[in-house]
Amino acid sequence: MEDISPFLLAISLVAVTSVATITMKVVNWLWLRPKKYEKSLKDQGFHGNPYRLLRGDMLEFAAMARENRPKQIELSDNVSFHAVPYIHSIIKKYGKKAFIWFGPTPSIQVTNPEQIREIMSKPRTFHKIHPNPLGDMILGGLISSEDDKWSRDRKIMNPAFHFEKLKIMLPEIHQSCNEMIKKWETLVLDTGSAEIDVWPSLEDLSGDVISRTAFGSNYEEGRRIFILQKEQVDLTLQLMKFIVFPGWRYLPIKANKRMNTVCNEIQILLRGIISKRQKAMEVGEVKNEDLLGLLLKSNSEEIKENGIGMDIEEVMKECKLFYFAGSETTSNLLVWTLIMLSTHPEWQNRAREEVVQAFGSRKPDFDGLNHLKIVTMILQEVLRLYPPASMLTRSVPKDAKLGNINLPAGIMFTVPVILLHHDPEIWGKDSLKFKPERFSEGVSSATKGKFSYIPFGGGPRICIGQNLAMVEAKVALTMILQRFQFQLSPSYVHAPFPILTLQPQHGASLILHRL
Repeated sequence: MEDISPFLLAISLVAVTSVATITMKVVNWLWLRPKKYEKSLKDQGFHGNPYRLLRGDMLEFAAMARENRPKQIELSDNVSFHAVPYIHSIIKKYGKKAFIWFGPTPSIQVTNPEQIREIMSKPRTFHKIHPNPLGDMILGGLISSEDDKWSRDRKIMNPAFHFEKLKIMLPEIHQSCNEMIKKWETLVLDTGSAEIDVWPSLEDLSGDVISRTAFGSNYEEGRRIFILQKEQVDLTLQLMKFIVFPGWRYLPIKANKRMNTVCNEIQILLRGIISKRQKAMEVGEVKNEDLLGLLLKSNSEEIKENGIGMDIEEVMKECKLFYFAGSETTSNLLVWTLIMLSTHPEWQNRAREEVVQAFGSRKPDFDGLNHLKIVTMILQEVLRLYPPASMLTRSVPKDAKLGNINLPAGIMFTVPVILLHHDPEIWGKDSLKFKPERFSEGVSSATKGKFSYIPFGGGPRICIGQNLAMVEAKVALTMILQRFQFQLSPSYVHAPFPILTLQPQHGASLILHRL
């Protein structure tokens, strides 16, 4: 017994020490560190709500989003107030040096173009926010990798998105657009016009294009992945209300179970497609002309040159990102473009005249697309008014400076892109109006060299697929303008709101007239 007592005492001391250490870490995470952040920011002239234990501003943020999401607004209203209502309210309350609490972490709201330039141009200092478990199920890959891994993966991915490779993909884009237009022509066949909700068609179009350009001969399997990812987005919205609770993803609820099933099916499909492609490449049975083939070829060359590249799990994450970013960005751009041209027939007519002059009734070719000045101006203005991502986020992994601001490790930034794009101090008193002529001399002239237009992000981490998105949008818009004149239906309800990307909540009902 005398020998046991010291042993038990030692065990007790270890247990007490462990509990005390864990308790201090929890207290530091939940209270001490947030209060330290709060003092540091206020000492430097920033303002926000007082920190509230664990929740911060999250409940109010979510409540305001739920309240605003179903609301209808006028076409002339400020979309940014509707799309990011809580951020707008905080900036209105505290000014442009404001911060919001995302749980125990404050996020500075950055609307100064020079500060945005510095943040975007220093990816090793200002990191992307790693997706939460929900985001990680849908996204991944380049969007969340950092530092040397990001540099390596970006290098491997770049060849797949080179302009010369996009030319090769043009017939696939033509085919997808043509199939959608044939369906619309069938609907207007009898009377020459019809009311159509074009939003589902444009979603299907973008999924169709990315399926063909990413997976080529495995197109049908690719379509299945697109459908499953759309379901993931719906499930994400159902699960969002639980994320303030620790361990929410382990709750035995229907949405969690279905999300796991969908994720597993996507993994199985992608693994099968990639494995088949790798085996076909090894025996020279396939051309590397789609995104997956180009990625695998570039990855193989990287491994031969440097001994390390992506493994199959990393390739799968990039493929998921192809799908989500590729389809969401383009469908959003196209739907808001058709809506804007429906309400501004003078610009629709000018765009159609340019298209007819360039191509007549022929399919648009790559070189001709690059000379569509009016169409490009229109797309750029739509991206200003309705950027796919309403806000961008960054984190500070270690102590840093932004200009003369001292930033403690762990703090966050939010760049409210949609507020920036609508700011009258940057764009003038007519900042809410659709005026493509802003871009008549290009983006640099429109922004006066400022970092105030970032629909695809900016700096070294600018969206790798922006050129593919713009080519697809130009092809689709050209082919639509060649065949239809369109106007808003009286039943159209204007309610743009971000569900991961900025979407028309009640669809996009247009009246199409056959030309």
